[in-house]
Amino acid sequence: MPQPESPAAPEVPGAAPAASAPTAEPLAGGLRQRHLTMLGLGGVIGAGLFVGSGEGIAMAGPGITVSYLIAGVLAMLVMRMLGEMSAAMPASGAFSVHAERALGRWAGFSVGWLYWFMLVVVLAVEATGAAQIAHGWLPGVPQWGWVLLFMLFFTGTNLAAVKNFGEFEFWFATLKVTAIVVFLVLCVLAIFGVLPDTDPVGLSNLTGQGGFLPRGWSGVVSGVLAVVFAFGGLEVVTIAAAESDDPARSVARAVRSAVWRILLFYVGSMLVIVALLPWTRIVPGHSPYVAVLDTIGVPGAAQIMNVVVFVALLSALNANLYGSSRMVFSLAERGEAPRALLRTSRGGVPRPAVLASVAFGFVSVLLNLEWPDTVFGYLLKAVGAVLLFVWALIAVSQLRLRRRLEAEAPEKLVLKVWAFPALTWATLAVMAAVLVLMLLDDAARPQVLWSAGATALILVVAGVREVLSRRTARG
Repeated sequence: MPQPESPAAPEVPGAAPAASAPTAEPLAGGLRQRHLTMLGLGGVIGAGLFVGSGEGIAMAGPGITVSYLIAGVLAMLVMRMLGEMSAAMPASGAFSVHAERALGRWAGFSVGWLYWFMLVVVLAVEATGAAQIAHGWLPGVPQWGWVLLFMLFFTGTNLAAVKNFGEFEFWFATLKVTAIVVFLVLCVLAIFGVLPDTDPVGLSNLTGQGGFLPRGWSGVVSGVLAVVFAFGGLEVVTIAAAESDDPARSVARAVRSAVWRILLFYVGSMLVIVALLPWTRIVPGHSPYVAVLDTIGVPGAAQIMNVVVFVALLSALNANLYGSSRMVFSLAERGEAPRALLRTSRGGVPRPAVLASVAFGFVSVLLNLEWPDTVFGYLLKAVGAVLLFVWALIAVSQLRLRRRLEAEAPEKLVLKVWAFPALTWATLAVMAAVLVLMLLDDAARPQVLWSAGATALILVVAGVREVLSRRTARG
């Protein structure tokens, strides 16, 4: 028997009226606390860290640790806000539902469709990246064949039962977290000269080659711009919490356990990397993790990291397919997407929503394979800064809903953002500063402009729908 969906979030006094949604069959409730905890820990540990961090080190030198600390604190504050709202008002649409209740239908529609668009485009990147690695191992299978295999496999697992998604993500995340912990332990031993054939390195690599901030604070800022988007993916935890047995308690525990551990993994990794290797030896586009493992004498370091990155890409593909299907299902629940997407299986899986998400994923994969530098390049630019827009709407929603909950239902605030509202305003200010800095950066500017264009298009559609809806209501 399918378990009932998590209880609907309470109506928040003063909130904009939600769209009248058709009755939907309930989603399954098959996710357990261990699934959410590992999803919170492993959700942001991906190729952006294992490979993309090399670009940040090249920009900031040892100061990349400060860049990751700033970006990580920003991501964790957003996660805390999202956790606060999701624990008080669990919903399969998470921040889309919160934005609708806080700001109106236009906000829920806009942030929901923007996030869905971002996930299905990034899904193509992950499928292609994993296929490139697999093709290197078995060149007899063409790259497109691997893409097809991965997409079909994860479509099947997501169509079967939500617990399949939870189990795959649990083991994917466990492998990634284990890899990071082993890496940190080996590096610390190497730093102190405990490993065979290693001598203590001291602080020479942190203070040599131009000092701790060889490119000054401008390098640290450039590093933040390069690494902040690596923290995307945490949001899926709050979406998944709605399908757990105790949504409010589950999301609160997952957020609390993830915050400091993720900062440790990211900042700790960067610190040991720049301590063991001169930052000038890090090559952008190549994994600094491989370079460090080679330096301390770990045999087959490149292949080991290839396996870890491969798992990270498949994990992200799985999570993005899950997150996009639940987001579009939630939009359909509120009348913001076609009603057909509301159908669920006997096990409570929204199969039409899964198929709709993976269908666009297949299209974007084809665009990526055929026109990686033209059509697909524009799609990537269009979602490049969307994460910051989503985070900003999360913060604004939290500002409004927190005050309403404090006045009307304080007992539901089981997880709170510290120093409210000052810390929320500070987070918004930092996000605005990041966007301004991206506009001033020649490499990042196209992402902001294209993402702003995509956002404006969605907002126009939301505005037109709002006007038409009001005219219809007036008769």
